[in-house]
Amino acid sequence: MADLMGFMKQAASQLQTKMEALQQELETIEVEGTAGGGLVVIKLTAKSELKGVSIDPSLLKPDDKGVLEDLLIAAHGEARRKAEKLLQERMQQLTGGMPLPPGLKLF
Repeated sequence: MADLMGFMKQAASQLQTKMEALQQELETIEVEGTAGGGLVVIKLTAKSELKGVSIDPSLLKPDDKGVLEDLLIAAHGEARRKAEKLLQERMQQLTGGMPLPPGLKLF
């Protein structure tokens, strides 16, 4: 039984080390969300930190304010969904589909 407990502690320690490496990696990976056929582009890290916004100058007209706001929201939503999907895929690879042990959090 002691061997099993030692094995479990070692596995948890290895998983935590891999999780910490994944956290650092997610800070450097960027995803893009676009809207309006590329008129608005939002860049986020895989941890959903905003890294950039690109707006086509044709949208910078007072009459297009509402359109621009909608496109920003749409582009951000797409980027966030991509970041979440990437995170899920990396977690799946890391854990082999097993749930995280209690107390281990990615964020």
